[in-house]
Amino acid sequence: MKLTSTSPGNGYKTIGSVDISSESEIVQKVILAKAASLSWKNTSLDERLKYFQKLIEVYKTHSDEVAILQSKEVGKPIKDSLAEVEFDLENISSKMKIAKKVLLPEIVDESDAQKNVVYLEPYGVAAVISPWNFPANNFFISILQLLIAGNTVVHKHSEECPLTSKLLDKIMTEAGFPIGVFATVYGDGKVGDFLTDQDIDYIHFTGSTKVGQHLYEKAASKFIPVTLEMGGSSPGIIFKGADLDKLSMHACIERFINCGQVCNALKRLIVEDSIFDDVVSRMKKDVESLVVGDPLDKKTDIGPLVAKRQLDLFISQVNDAVEKGARVITGGKVLKSFDGAYFSPTILTNVSSDMRVVTEEVFGPVLPIVKFKTEKEAIEIANNTEYGLSAYVYGPDVEKLKYVSSQLQAGQVSINGTSFFSEHSPFGGYKKSGLGRNDGKYGFYQVTQMKVVSEPIVK
Repeated sequence: MKLTSTSPGNGYKTIGSVDISSESEIVQKVILAKAASLSWKNTSLDERLKYFQKLIEVYKTHSDEVAILQSKEVGKPIKDSLAEVEFDLENISSKMKIAKKVLLPEIVDESDAQKNVVYLEPYGVAAVISPWNFPANNFFISILQLLIAGNTVVHKHSEECPLTSKLLDKIMTEAGFPIGVFATVYGDGKVGDFLTDQDIDYIHFTGSTKVGQHLYEKAASKFIPVTLEMGGSSPGIIFKGADLDKLSMHACIERFINCGQVCNALKRLIVEDSIFDDVVSRMKKDVESLVVGDPLDKKTDIGPLVAKRQLDLFISQVNDAVEKGARVITGGKVLKSFDGAYFSPTILTNVSSDMRVVTEEVFGPVLPIVKFKTEKEAIEIANNTEYGLSAYVYGPDVEKLKYVSSQLQAGQVSINGTSFFSEHSPFGGYKKSGLGRNDGKYGFYQVTQMKVVSEPIVK
């Protein structure tokens, strides 16, 4: 059977297809991963890192190809795709550098008679499932630390980007990783479910909360660890006195980048009532300045949603809000002048807490804006969600914003437009936004288990 890839920005035309992995193929790839796990673990860190240096060299030769292909498959604007692959190269180098510090044995206690040494050891075979919204970026975030730490990986990408997945698999093969250390399977959620039924030692998943909870239950029955990076409905709070000339466009970009299809995007804007009208006016101007168009056009800021089914879900969420009394400030409609999954960037006011644009994770270009009167009310509104991935706060008093940040149930908080993404910062969520952390030294701690060896001092 074939898994067909279509272009959401070009009339859903077929781009290509891949063979869906059969159950026997999946079983065999896990068996090979299990067979390779001991030798990969026992390969020294320096030797393992040589494969990743080769990966950088190979990826450079394919980076433009990756960027163009994922723009075709998922509708990401090409300028964002090109930036993404540049980040991937930096990310590989960064993880190699951090590994050289973090994965070394650490003497934690020492006396005249003995020393206790902590070793970080891999778990074994990891089943990794990655999403479509940042195909290459999420691929490397998901697999790098697992592989560098000595785990073997069987990976499945979303069914929305099979061709990009196949190209990334080709790149891994060209980098020369030993047989069984890395493998790819192809298909929809059923394939991922079957993969995680196998004799694996770890699950790394990025995607919806519903699927993440299902995999967590499965991991519990196997008694194996997980990393789950799941849904988000990240709030942004704007207090009066905020530098709106500088920060309104920041909030706009945080919401609408990648057509709003970002897990940690600013998805609910909570504005102090005295500046509400000013903020709405500025946001309307900023949103209407964004260029919607062909994802392969470098002038495009916003392309299509990833697929027709995603567009249909998004339409139902926006319609629900309008039917319940939300006011459309701008946008609010399918863009029929384009052939594909295009929807106009949308701002909603008069939003209530029972609307799906508030209660659900929304992957699409819509920003609900609500009012608050007191700091306490703003915090309550922000935390009134089952998610807890990220948050954004804006205002003139940084000490106040630091306090508000401490009260927000989120894995990372941005103050006045700063970025919580950096080389050593961990990433992950509270509540139903996930378990565990990626990136930095914390990501390596996540994908390894600690062993203490008590060694006598030989004199």
